[in-house]
Amino acid sequence: MKVALATQDMTAVNAHFAGARTLAIYEVSTEGWTLVEAVQFDDVTAQDGSGHGHEDDRVGPRLAALDGCTLLFVRAIGGPAAARVVNARIHPVKIAADESLDSVLERVRVMLDGTPPPWLRKAMMARNASDTPRTDFMDDDEEA
Repeated sequence: MKVALATQDMTAVNAHFAGARTLAIYEVSTEGWTLVEAVQFDDVTAQDGSGHGHEDDRVGPRLAALDGCTLLFVRAIGGPAAARVVNARIHPVKIAADESLDSVLERVRVMLDGTPPPWLRKAMMARNASDTPRTDFMDDDEEA
């Protein structure tokens, strides 16, 4: 499964989706994970995603970089950007505080190795389904 992590420094999930300097994309399996690519962006903004320019100008290229991903881990994501991510059949997961990339990836690996929680099973099914993508993710009480 391909997983994207929004990061400013390649050490932690510590960026708002639209303001991330890098989207680190990993292939995660039950055995471990491998970095597929680190997509860099020059149009970074403040940690909360605020700053110059319109959010749509930053979301498009980031969304294109997520091609083939199932999960996206971020510190924050705006509603319109989240809707676009979900429409691309990618499940956004907000992290409450900065967390190391390895910690997040290990959590995904452990979930894949056991019985994935309902939200992850839905995300994996949506990635392969031909029906309408799930848009009620903001109502989920479960966290990664």
